Amino acid sequence: MSKVILKGCIMVPQAELAVVMDELSNHIRLTREETGCLVFEVAQSKSDPCRFDVYEEFINQAAFESHQRRVKSSRWGKVTVNVDRRYT
Repeated sequence: MSKVILKGCIMVPQAELAVVMDELSNHIRLTREETGCLVFEVAQSKSDPCRFDVYEEFINQAAFESHQRRVKSSRWGKVTVNVDRRYT
């Protein structure tokens, strides 16, 4: 199987920015600890504090799907329910 790469950004509603920021470092740490995670980068835009650029690499589709399942049941999944995700 080939590597899965996801890149894009998330747009966080201004009213939810503080709670998302509070959970972001935990989300990054947990994702990087996942089996099959090769790269996981999230960077807040300097020009728009509600925009976060995202780049992810997983060893294969199964690892990526495992990540998606974990996220949906995590605190990050709950605090980002209203986030606009724009990925390719």
